[in-house]
Amino acid sequence: MRTYKLTVAYDGTAYQGWQRQANTERTIQGILESCISEQTGYEVEVDGSGRTDAGVHALGQTASVVLRGRAEEDFFTGRVNAVLPEDIRILKAELVRNGFHARKSAVGKVYEYHIDTGSKADVFTRRYCLHYPCAPDLDAMRKTAEYLTGTHEFAAYTDKKDEKSTKRTIYAIIVSGQGGRVTIRYEGTGFLYHMVRILTGTLLEAGTGQRSPESAGEALDSRDRRQAGFLAPARGLFLQKVYYGK
Repeated sequence: MRTYKLTVAYDGTAYQGWQRQANTERTIQGILESCISEQTGYEVEVDGSGRTDAGVHALGQTASVVLRGRAEEDFFTGRVNAVLPEDIRILKAELVRNGFHARKSAVGKVYEYHIDTGSKADVFTRRYCLHYPCAPDLDAMRKTAEYLTGTHEFAAYTDKKDEKSTKRTIYAIIVSGQGGRVTIRYEGTGFLYHMVRILTGTLLEAGTGQRSPESAGEALDSRDRRQAGFLAPARGLFLQKVYYGK
């Protein structure tokens, strides 16, 4: 048995998220499993570092797959890529120790959310960012981010009510902007269901004066989803990178 770590990029626009589902074939996990199995001649299971929602994109999603034997050098980046849809691509395949698991072995993740603040949505990037026609106060957004970094109970920042644990650590939230574009970068141990999108909505509300920076911290203390910001659309969110220990 051989375990491979895959780095995968995908445009999530046409898909119902990462996780395979019984009622649709339009999932990233399901298509990867189908295409790899087609090339191996037997069924395989692909495990991702986490579930991305319908419409969310990835530049560096990580997955693990176990094959019955060692694959030829270009098996994944050549043969499998040749049968994958054009909006899913295996960027890299590495032979790793048996027991490696893309989700269980992960120690950190980086997401980015992209916002177009122009008066009209950009023709070419409109599928990959939130069109938010205003000029948000970036300093107010950065001040709000200070209340959200660190280790907290993020119950107010998830739409899943039955999470076993809502404690997460955010190492950094970096807000940058130039030329009608705003990018928010999130670095942390892991993120809850809808968490990054709710954090983004909260920062944008602070940037447009709809809430105070302090209210983001008050929402944390309340553990009440109604106290946090709106759910930003999936199309602006990218999974950038997944980190693993040595």
